[in-house]
Amino acid sequence: MMVDKRHSRRSPRIGPGGQAVQDAVPLYGFQPPVGTPYGLEVSTVEDFFAEHDDWPWNPPRPGRATFHYLILVTEGELLHDVDHVTRTVACGQWLWVRPGHAQCWHPPGAARGLFILFEPDVLTSDAARLLAPLTAHEAPAVLSPHPDDAAWLRQTALQLLDEHRALGRRRLDVHHALRRSLLESLLLRLANSPDVTSASALAGGTGRRDTYARFVDALELHFRELHRAADYAGLLDCSVRTLSRAARDATGKGVREVIDERRLLEARRLLGGAGWDARAVAVHLGFTDPANFGRFFRDHTGLTPAAFAAREAKAGM
Repeated sequence: MMVDKRHSRRSPRIGPGGQAVQDAVPLYGFQPPVGTPYGLEVSTVEDFFAEHDDWPWNPPRPGRATFHYLILVTEGELLHDVDHVTRTVACGQWLWVRPGHAQCWHPPGAARGLFILFEPDVLTSDAARLLAPLTAHEAPAVLSPHPDDAAWLRQTALQLLDEHRALGRRRLDVHHALRRSLLESLLLRLANSPDVTSASALAGGTGRRDTYARFVDALELHFRELHRAADYAGLLDCSVRTLSRAARDATGKGVREVIDERRLLEARRLLGGAGWDARAVAVHLGFTDPANFGRFFRDHTGLTPAAFAAREAKAGM
């Protein structure tokens, strides 16, 4: 299948106190079957599970990939963890796990669906530019297509599966061009989903979109020590009002909510995958008091840090 089970070789991270910390969330690369051209593979959920009955869901354990997972659920209901949050994907919905997301599979049960995996560089530069809001790390993990698009999207996905299985019927370059064209058509239509709150962002180049993109870059660098909208407005040399409008346009959320979500994501990763204790996480994320971190985490998740860590540890056994 498409997943390289060999973990990438990376230097150990340094945790609180200077200790080396082994990253418990391995990174998987794209490894298509022999003879499959380029970084795109199409299958079904049921075939994928049948061919991998002992990995990576038995027992379920988190991992990250360098490529996109895109699944259309056509029967039943699929559960899938994305960045330590369990998502429920109903029939007719799409799951999109982007490169770098921590994810964990659940047994599929009665779920059936179409399964598309592709590397970022499969897309042409023009398509990649138009789809940037949809392929971004912070874009929605579960998409509900516009009712007018649902049947078309399913049919196009089936056509893509058929073309993928047609290897050898046509010249290889034609075969790949058809697969890529079908994939790009599907993704551009999927971008019309109501979940994509900033439809105008697909046109690209707007000032607010640029402001939000710069904010996300700054947030990745400074979320541990900067926690106020004013901090980031100062870094970006704009007003808090301008930054707030940009965040609202791109995500439907306020700046503080986006900041808190990034801190919460890091907390989940450290408490779950990396095994840090709550006090170390609180210091790492800039909380002046572990009790404040505990309240922050409980308010957002309904669990104490210790309860969340215990749950994650049990799931990974």
